[in-house]
Amino acid sequence: MRLTTNVSQDLSAAVRAVEQRFTDANPLSHAQHQRARRVLPGGNARQTLYYSPFPLTVVRGKDGHVTDLDGHTYLNLVGEYAASVYGHSCEPIHDAVRSCLTGGLSLSGMNSAEVELAELISARFPSMEQVRFCNSGSEACLLAALLARHATGRRSLLVLRGCYHGGFMNYGDSDSPLSVPFETVKATYNDVAGTRAALRANGTSIAAVLVEPVMGAGGCIPGTREFLSMLRDETRKLGIVLVFDEVMTSRLGSGGVQGEIGIAPDLTTLGKFWGGGFAFGAFGGAKSLMCHFDVIGGGTLSHAGTFNNNIMAMTAGLVGARDVYTSEVCADTNRRGDWLRAELNDLGCQMDIAFQATGLGAVLNMHWRSEPISNPGDVEPPNSPMRRLFQLEMLLRGYYVTQRGMITLALPTTEQDLQGYLGAVADYMTSYQAFLPKRAR
Repeated sequence: MRLTTNVSQDLSAAVRAVEQRFTDANPLSHAQHQRARRVLPGGNARQTLYYSPFPLTVVRGKDGHVTDLDGHTYLNLVGEYAASVYGHSCEPIHDAVRSCLTGGLSLSGMNSAEVELAELISARFPSMEQVRFCNSGSEACLLAALLARHATGRRSLLVLRGCYHGGFMNYGDSDSPLSVPFETVKATYNDVAGTRAALRANGTSIAAVLVEPVMGAGGCIPGTREFLSMLRDETRKLGIVLVFDEVMTSRLGSGGVQGEIGIAPDLTTLGKFWGGGFAFGAFGGAKSLMCHFDVIGGGTLSHAGTFNNNIMAMTAGLVGARDVYTSEVCADTNRRGDWLRAELNDLGCQMDIAFQATGLGAVLNMHWRSEPISNPGDVEPPNSPMRRLFQLEMLLRGYYVTQRGMITLALPTTEQDLQGYLGAVADYMTSYQAFLPKRAR
């Protein structure tokens, strides 16, 4: 789909116009969405995937591309929100899955793949001396918080405003009704002095600090070394469990971000790409904490879950992490992400548009502002008219992107693919420069 844009002088009118063009171009996805709304609230089983006027229905994927119900093919820059490291047709993983199908599903017992995968994770993340598997990063974060509360005998958690630790733990100035109603102390990401003060003032009641070393859903905002080091120092002094949520960031280094910056938390949560394309979660840390799950050795926490060690996720995750996403491949993928982020930032400067990309490695987010971004309070809403206009224009140009502006790269995505995307962004900026904010002087 390649088209010429007639730019209106009114942003709202421009959004309405592009929504109409999008609807006209995707009648089958539109009809499927209307059908879905009859049986699924909002027409979806996952709110993250909804955008106005309706989300595309994806019918297949190959390598780094997806195809929708109307037959349009897109470069997939959504990357399943950091989960789809391998793209859509990674042959070693497909072979492993076929072997699982041959060997049988739901085996009703332990399997060897879970032990090998746990050993691999512990080797790459030395802070994770022992590991428990579950079914999502959301579960992993919830279980880590509950473990910290049990181990310390304390009740509250320190969280960062705008944080997202899965569907059960999403805290801001006002919290989601679906978030677990833990007692919380709230601080601001990258605010060293304010967060230190909050820790010291409430230290005797705080069981754990939960933090992403790079905020994902909050806008792909890296934590400064000073901030993360302060959290490590203060939690150690106060007897608080430091939890690094690396569900998203574990792909940014062979040992996650903690390995790259040399800061070891007490507990780590994992998810997303570690399942090789299947539902997966894990959490782990020092034996002195994880021993609470060792009922043989006197632990009192009985952690169940029918699919915690399901053979598909264990096998696909092991093959992917061990044989495909090696440290060399990881470094090369993140190099491409760093290059793309730098090129996007240069583009904003060259065109004098308030536009920037934040993030680290192959996980980045675009923002329509030029001022520094240090926490989610600096980020415009994910459903703002500017973001909606950009997303739909990119979709109409053949680039599958998120409304919030987040991009996560897959292994099959080439520099040539990214050059094409940069050209599409430049064309968009040229077409809509009458609307786009200018850089701050």
